[in-house]
Amino acid sequence: MSIATIAVDRRHLEVVREDRRGGVFGDARWVDGKTAMLASTDHVPANWGNDDDVLWAANEPLMLAGPDGIGKTTIGQQLVLCRVGIRDELLGYPVQPAPGNVLYIAADRPRQAIRSMRRMVVPADHDLLEERLVIWHGPLPQSLSENPRILVEAADYFDASDVVIDSLKDLVADLAKDETGSRANIAFQELIATDRELFTLHHQRKTQPGGAAPKLLSDVYGSRWLTAGQGSVLMLWGEPGNLVVELRHLKQPAQEIGPLQIVHDHHHGRTTVQESVDLHMLIQVAPDGLDVHAAAVTLYGTTTPSANQIEKARRRLEHLCKTGHVERKTSGRKTIYIAAGRAA
Repeated sequence: MSIATIAVDRRHLEVVREDRRGGVFGDARWVDGKTAMLASTDHVPANWGNDDDVLWAANEPLMLAGPDGIGKTTIGQQLVLCRVGIRDELLGYPVQPAPGNVLYIAADRPRQAIRSMRRMVVPADHDLLEERLVIWHGPLPQSLSENPRILVEAADYFDASDVVIDSLKDLVADLAKDETGSRANIAFQELIATDRELFTLHHQRKTQPGGAAPKLLSDVYGSRWLTAGQGSVLMLWGEPGNLVVELRHLKQPAQEIGPLQIVHDHHHGRTTVQESVDLHMLIQVAPDGLDVHAAAVTLYGTTTPSANQIEKARRRLEHLCKTGHVERKTSGRKTIYIAAGRAA
């Protein structure tokens, strides 16, 4: 058979595609390779964050994990209020408003969750809450493992662009099993494939009293497939009732943020970042600049930073160079970083 015989007229192919209504491939989730490449950039669009500091990337799921009683719901609800347009920043990072409604699945103690959110709003917010926020009480009618499209169906029903799960343990059982984790991840990806956003509250693995703070994705409870499908994973850590807790960025869509020490003001329903080391300001006041080791010592509060901490400090210094705030000076084998425009 000749090449001419097997060649396909692209215009005819487009007509055939237009004629194929319905079917398993009729939901417009495909795109040709050229279009995909031209639509892609190195920039990471952020729902929460800016530039390379991205806590929640657009159209990539976000998970916030941590033990009970340290403010996961407090953080999650503030993010919800930003997405419905009542607030515009959280922890010092801008949050973009959602294009549609926000569906908040209060699966875990819904009345307590609503009391928590009530402290965060004033009567002037009520009209926007009525228009943009839907609160579902309790677990969904079907679990994620029973119906992997239940999140899509819920988003369709409530015309929601965002789905917030508080919390995951109440929507699917046996999270430690890989089969369950895989089914839950399919449910996450089904929602994301419809150009919706997903934010999930979850828990960490049980630790022994006095145990070290969780720092790895494997410290998140359950099957590895639960975190494998996330674009970003944050971990809160502290003791129940603590006003100051730690936020770590375990999985990042861009550069790592933190660790951050954050302060909960439960009375007003606001969380802020505790005064911390500003690497740019530190370089400005350092008369001879900073090398990577000195930066790591200051950032992580240790006289013997690990190789990983030193590499993280180097990446943060290099990021300041890219933004033009800092210059790199090399003399022999020694590299120091100084404020831009200042002679070494």
